[in-house]
Amino acid sequence: MLTDLDATFAALADPTRRAILARLATGEATVTELAAPFAMSQPAVSKHLRVLERAGLVSRGRDAQRRPCRLEAAPLREATAWLAAYRDHWAERYQRLDALLDELRAAGEGQHGGTAR
Repeated sequence: MLTDLDATFAALADPTRRAILARLATGEATVTELAAPFAMSQPAVSKHLRVLERAGLVSRGRDAQRRPCRLEAAPLREATAWLAAYRDHWAERYQRLDALLDELRAAGEGQHGGTAR
């Protein structure tokens, strides 16, 4: 699974690829349609699509002469689940830090006779 995550995060590291995924989240699109908003050639966009395909984030279909690209969400769900474990870890750490700070504030107020500074 780590290799899949590596490919997912490597694909997501590029802003153009993230923009392509954002566009595909609204529906299928051809390479020509995906290339339109970018100042790059269709072959350059195709290279980005190959990276996304290797990561499993995009698939291409066949509709007569059209080869629409579509978003594949499973790798994104896996990456989100992996990140969620770390989010939970850090949330717990921040809660413990907040509790410690509350204790220190309470101890400090006790030493100063309860007056706020």
